[in-house]
Amino acid sequence: MVTQDLKKFSSPVFPFTAIVGQEEMKLALQLNVIDPKIGGVMIMGDRGTGKSTTIRAIADLLPEIEVVKDDPFNSHKSDLDLMGNEVKTAIQNGETLETEFIKIPMIDLPLGATEDRVCGTIDIEKALTEGVKAFEPGLLAKANRGLLYVDEVNLLDDHLVDILLDSAASGWNTVEREGISIRHPARFVLVGSGNPEEGELRPQLLDRFGMHAEIRTVKDPVLRVKVVEERTSFDQTPMVWMENYEAQQQELLIELLMLKNYYQMFKLTMISVLKYQKFVAN
Repeated sequence: MVTQDLKKFSSPVFPFTAIVGQEEMKLALQLNVIDPKIGGVMIMGDRGTGKSTTIRAIADLLPEIEVVKDDPFNSHKSDLDLMGNEVKTAIQNGETLETEFIKIPMIDLPLGATEDRVCGTIDIEKALTEGVKAFEPGLLAKANRGLLYVDEVNLLDDHLVDILLDSAASGWNTVEREGISIRHPARFVLVGSGNPEEGELRPQLLDRFGMHAEIRTVKDPVLRVKVVEERTSFDQTPMVWMENYEAQQQELLIELLMLKNYYQMFKLTMISVLKYQKFVAN
């Protein structure tokens, strides 16, 4: 019982609709939610501009997804492009798959991560205890059907950047390690952020991200006071604060899901989506 309660527990996340300003960043994230094939978003801005807070807020806003239970790749129960090999084999054998609903994965990639940690590698524990070769999934596997966030992406090693960009573009991750060969889905929205003061963006980064947002520190004294007051109120009584924004959160979620469905059904262009959002806002 205690274990189940701990699984349900999660730290409160600042509501997306409560974030003051930074409209360009928020719009870029919403458009990537509507159409993940845009290719992710690169956000550049000074420290304290709310980059990490906004990215975590959009992930928390999104609805739960149905996945095959205990599957390391968050496999879809029917979409072949979103399921691992074991799930495909189980379906071919006519097995009944048990599913569960989970929050959309929001994976943070630390700067010090190794290639094995990102892509996956051989499971040393099983190799030593059971004498079998098994695959230990990496961060790309956990990020499937979710968001992969890289803070200070301009400081990340070049070879890791290439791996991330290739996986984000193809939707697959291929691992060749110590006699193990595996290919698994890695469909995620890649979100990178960086501080211009800590280094220039490499050309291949600008070319490979679908969208690029530049944000600035809020200068308006009234807005700055509002930012501080709202953050202070949230830190003091987070649950009450979240309840106050529940209606706005649900309204935005319904709008995003509706736009996503319309976009897929009628093959709308992003210009049409932007016009509709502007109409709703007015």
